[in-house]
Amino acid sequence: MAQLLSPLGAFYGLAARIRNKTARPEHVRVPVICIGNVTMGGAGKTPIALAIAERLIEQGEKVHFLSRGYRRTSQGTVRVDPAAHTVAEVGDEPLLLARLAPTWVSADRVAGAKAAADAGASVIIMDDGFQNPYLAKDFSVLVIDAGVGTGNGHVFPAGPLREEAGDALNRAQAVILTGRGHAGDGLAARAMARGTPVYRSIAKPVPQEPSFAGAQVLAFSGIGRPEKFYETLRGLGADIVATQDFPDHHAFTDREASRLMVRAHECDAHLVTTEKDAIRLARAPAGSARAKLSKSLRTVPIRAVIADMAQLETLIAEALRRHRLARGEAG
Repeated sequence: MAQLLSPLGAFYGLAARIRNKTARPEHVRVPVICIGNVTMGGAGKTPIALAIAERLIEQGEKVHFLSRGYRRTSQGTVRVDPAAHTVAEVGDEPLLLARLAPTWVSADRVAGAKAAADAGASVIIMDDGFQNPYLAKDFSVLVIDAGVGTGNGHVFPAGPLREEAGDALNRAQAVILTGRGHAGDGLAARAMARGTPVYRSIAKPVPQEPSFAGAQVLAFSGIGRPEKFYETLRGLGADIVATQDFPDHHAFTDREASRLMVRAHECDAHLVTTEKDAIRLARAPAGSARAKLSKSLRTVPIRAVIADMAQLETLIAEALRRHRLARGEAG
């Protein structure tokens, strides 16, 4: 099938290359850091964005996040209000990001960045948007899932790539391999051969009580690679008696929520999911099965731990300084 679809993939990749070469990126008055990937599906971008944002906030920066807001129903440029907005309105990842710092959703990334700057941002972190050529980035991080890499190496629809891997590497100032595995080693070697630094990151669960050690759990998730979540649970000592996978960014129904609760009762197990999945259930109508499921859930908060973080921070600091020097804001 990949071979049959490869002509379409070649056309898709060529279109992306032409768009990137002909677009004139617009600069905004504050530095922009982009956290993106080259494949369809989750590679662990959001935990990386949060980890970098936390360090910048500790250094006194006023970080604002910028996201497209996948599948959102709201229009235009919107500042996310975690207390008022639903997942349908702004997307699940923006609600997760907004717990840490002001977050904006906008299909027009330039408009979103300008809105963030007008609202007082000193640094903008884009969660995704690596393939968007219209907003100029000061520092771009390419995130690769170490266990999956670039898949079969073909561009969509023949494979998982959003563009040719070499084209993506040309625009990256750093590469981060997330998780365990060696599928991403080839791309990492290509990056290092170009002089692009490569870092490794692992997702570590936040300690919590009661612990999961010995607990019987029914684990469910609607993320790009649910097996990574299940591996994390097993690493915490959980006894996973059953799992239920849903599509990435899945909008849970009351029927599905009821089935999960019934199945957990039959298995005498705790219901456990990811933070991102829990957000999709958090604002369900009172009295609904989704609201009941939300109240009975346990989650596993994850934080990205990046090796050689100090070196990456230095590179980012240099990019921020260059931007500010260009604007006459730093000496």
